Amino acid sequence: MHPPGFRNFLLLASSLFLVGLSAASQSFSPSLRSLSGAPCRLSRAESERRCRAPGQPSGGALCHGRGQCDCGVCICQVTEPGTYFGPLCECQEWVCETYDGKTCAGTCHCGRCMCDNSNGSGLIYGKFCECDDRECMDDETEEVCGGHGKCYCGNCYCEAGWHGDKCEFQCDITPWESKRRCTSPDGRVCSNRGTCVCGECSCHDVDPTGDWGDIHGDTCECDERDCRAVYDRYSDDFCSGHGQCNCGRCDCRAGWHGKKCEHPRSCPLSAEESARKCQGGSSLPCSGRGKCECGRCTCFPPGDTRVYGKTCECDDRHCEDLDGVVCGGHGMCSCGRCVCEKGWFGKLCQHLRKCNMTEEQSKSLCESADGTLCSGKGSCHCGKCICSAKEWYISGELCDCDDRDCDKHDGLICTGNGICNCGNCECWDGWNGNACEIWLGTEYP
Repeated sequence: MHPPGFRNFLLLASSLFLVGLSAASQSFSPSLRSLSGAPCRLSRAESERRCRAPGQPSGGALCHGRGQCDCGVCICQVTEPGTYFGPLCECQEWVCETYDGKTCAGTCHCGRCMCDNSNGSGLIYGKFCECDDRECMDDETEEVCGGHGKCYCGNCYCEAGWHGDKCEFQCDITPWESKRRCTSPDGRVCSNRGTCVCGECSCHDVDPTGDWGDIHGDTCECDERDCRAVYDRYSDDFCSGHGQCNCGRCDCRAGWHGKKCEHPRSCPLSAEESARKCQGGSSLPCSGRGKCECGRCTCFPPGDTRVYGKTCECDDRHCEDLDGVVCGGHGMCSCGRCVCEKGWFGKLCQHLRKCNMTEEQSKSLCESADGTLCSGKGSCHCGKCICSAKEWYISGELCDCDDRDCDKHDGLICTGNGICNCGNCECWDGWNGNACEIWLGTEYP
C-alpha cells in the first residue's frame, strides 16, 4: 500500500495535466502557427501555393474561390445551400450533374459519380454511371452478347452474320450477300441512313405518328425532307404545295417548276390542252415515260437516248434482255421493237429458225418438272419455249411466269422503267422501288 502522501501527489499531478491539456486544445490550430495569434511560419507565396489547386497558375483562385487561405490551409465558406468540403474546398453536396432526370445513377461524391460495382465487375461505368453492360448479358448463360459481339454502354454491337438485342440470331445469308442487298444504287450501305441487318435496312428515321418515316425505301434511299421548303417533320408542306414528293424528289404539277416546285411557269395552254398534246395515241401523258410541260414531253431518264419520240412513245430498252444485250445480238432495235436478222425470230431475236436437234431432244429441254411441255402455255422450238402470244403476260424459260404479278404504277407494269422477270421488277439504271417508280438519278431537266 502507498502512503497517503503519495496518493495526494498523484491527485495534484493529474489535475495539473488536465489543465495543461485543456489550455493546449484551446490554442491548437491546423495552420503552421506556433501559438494562437502568432504569425504564420510560411511565406505568403508558399501559403497560397498550398491553397491553390495543382496545375493552377500563380494568381489563380485560392481554395477554388470557396474559402479563405489561412497559412496554407483552406477554411471553407458556405455561400449557398449545402456545404463545401475537401482540402481545397473542391467538393460540395450538389455538384453532380443530372442524367436522364436523375443526379448520378450511382453515388455522388465530391462532384463525381461513384458507380456501384461492389462485386468488382466494373460493368457499370460512365460519367453518370449511365452505362450498364449487364444489359448485354444473357440471363441464362451470362455470356456477353451471346459470344458474337461486343458490348458498349449496354448495347451489343454484333459480329457480321449475327443480329438481335444480344446477338442471339444468326443470319441465313452470308455477310457479303447481306451487304449486297443493303447497298443502294449509289454504292452506299443503306444510303448511310440506316443499319443493315441480314440483308434488310433498318432506316434511322422513325416517325412518332407511326406512319411512314421521312427516310424510307428498301435501302433507305428516300428522304422526304428534301421535298420541303422549310423542314418540319409535322408539316405537310411538300413541294411548296404544287407537286408530289416521290422519294425525296418533287414532281411538280403543270404550271410549276423548280427543285421544290416553288416557281410558277407561264404557259398559254390550259392544263387539259397541255395534257392532250402530250398524250398523243397513248392512254398516259408522255406514254408514262416522261414529264408533260406546256404540251411538250421531257422523256425520262434525262440524257438517255433510248427513250425518245414526241410523246416518248419509243423505248429501246425493251429491246434489251436482262444482261443488256440488244435483240440478242441478232437484230436491230427500232422504236422499242426488234427487227431480226435473217434466220432469227422472237421478241428479242432469241430463236434460231433452223434447228439441229431431234424433236425428242428439243422436247426434253422444254418439259417442266411435272412433264408438261412449256407449262401448257406455249410451244417448244429447238429446246426453247415460245410462250403464247395471246396471253401476253406469260413469260419465263418454261412459260411458268405471270407478269401480272409484277407491281404496277400509273397503270404500267414496272412503271415502264424495268423488265418483269417472273413476277419481280428488274429496274433499269437509275430507277428503284417495287414497281421501278422511284428515280434515283440526276434531277429532271
